[in-house]
Amino acid sequence: MSTINILWVDDEIEFLKPHIIFLEQKNYNVTPCQSGTEALNLIREHDFDIVFLDENMPGLSGLETLSELKEIKATLPVVMITKSEEEYIMEDAIGNKIADYLIKPVNPNQILLSLKKNLDHTRLVSEKTSSNYLQEFRKISMNLNDVNSFEEWEQLYKKIVFWELELEASNDAAMPEILDAQKTEANHQFGRFIEKYYPTWFEDHQAPIMSHTLFKEKIANELSTNQPTLLIVIDNLRYDQWKTLEPTVNTYYKTQEESLYFSILPTATQYARNALFSGLMPSEMQKLFPQYWKNDTDEGGKNLFEAEFLEAQLKRLGLSHLTHEYIKITNLKGGQKLSENFKTKAKNDLTVLVYNFVDMLSHAKTEMEVLKELASNDKGYRSLTKSWFQNSPLLEIIKQAKELNFKLIITTDHGTINVKNPSKVVGNKDTSLNLRYKTGRSLSYQDKDVLAVKDPKSIHLPSLAMNSSFIFAKDNLFFAYPNNYNYYVNYFRNTYQHGGISLEEVIIPFVVLNPR
Repeated sequence: MSTINILWVDDEIEFLKPHIIFLEQKNYNVTPCQSGTEALNLIREHDFDIVFLDENMPGLSGLETLSELKEIKATLPVVMITKSEEEYIMEDAIGNKIADYLIKPVNPNQILLSLKKNLDHTRLVSEKTSSNYLQEFRKISMNLNDVNSFEEWEQLYKKIVFWELELEASNDAAMPEILDAQKTEANHQFGRFIEKYYPTWFEDHQAPIMSHTLFKEKIANELSTNQPTLLIVIDNLRYDQWKTLEPTVNTYYKTQEESLYFSILPTATQYARNALFSGLMPSEMQKLFPQYWKNDTDEGGKNLFEAEFLEAQLKRLGLSHLTHEYIKITNLKGGQKLSENFKTKAKNDLTVLVYNFVDMLSHAKTEMEVLKELASNDKGYRSLTKSWFQNSPLLEIIKQAKELNFKLIITTDHGTINVKNPSKVVGNKDTSLNLRYKTGRSLSYQDKDVLAVKDPKSIHLPSLAMNSSFIFAKDNLFFAYPNNYNYYVNYFRNTYQHGGISLEEVIIPFVVLNPR
């Protein structure tokens, strides 16, 4: 560890000699000085790691020195030391972003603790986090082979995301790599679990809440004519991304309930989001609403009738008396316009807002090199999502909703996964285009890489034609055709895709919040 350089500023510095000797014995390098002016000159000429600054000095006071010091080196940590406990001095010092505040007389251990807190904090937290994760790693590894219910998978995924976020700030580069390997193994086991149990959930009362049951089982219970509700469906929002946005949302709203639910297969917008709004599985939508349902190979948009599906579901659930409005935002201009006019939505019992930004981001990433660099991994992807959200019209809308006393529900239709490895597939010209699932006739594929469903009706999916089947990519695989294989592999590797089977795509957030 390199030597820590301390600047100690006090007009009675000679009385602090024992403290300085104590620190030097601990391998700290202390430069003493007796005035604010001298301190500022030293700071211009030398690099210090931290400053101990006396508040009550002749000439430039501690607060005046602090103010000028921050103009020279804004990020240099300053510990203010004073005899006074007057509130205004503390407030001024804190307002100038001091790192710590000590009241005289100080003892050597107080000084040492302040140094540890300000200079070693990141390292100490990092080491403790890494140590704690290694203990948890063993537990998760032991449990992986025994996880046998959707509730257990929800809890395991929550643990993985918790440690992913905890280790994000760690200086130990090995820990995130270990976690990434563990998440890969978890996804492998999760693929087996889905393959075994997913078909049974449609006849099983022990099934998890899924896309087509979410509205009936969760959202409907929150609606009333006594308080307006804003339901925000952020397309493609993963659980880890929600946890990144949560602190910002919690500035205005407090969480009433946070839970997870399961997206249907394919984990793609035209299937999962239509199921959410209709309360039906795709084969039922095709049968009952042929005018609204479009298959993969049909021309035109696949999510053009969500408002109509919602209307029909509200009527079926006996909620047609609620005044409601459906709004879809697909670009910045649309978000800004809604933000400007959001007060008019207070008359609705239910305002449904579909916000497509995260979906656009994940798809744009395959097109734009800048986004590829900014979101080259999950940490970058989370950071980019957070940066967007904090500067988006959506946050402004949430702020207004809070002022208008809206209940807030935030959810999504499916997640997304960073794809790493190709899996060869061959199909005819009518095969669907998605990189994480395919539907069509005469599909040829690697058996170990996919969940293959020969009879789509068994999982309530429509058939494009006689003998059509579905295949879903497992783990972090993506489908590539033999033609131009290397070009497509290089183009799509390390991009975010959805439609297949992974914890990130299938297990997704549902959050109910009340205004603070």
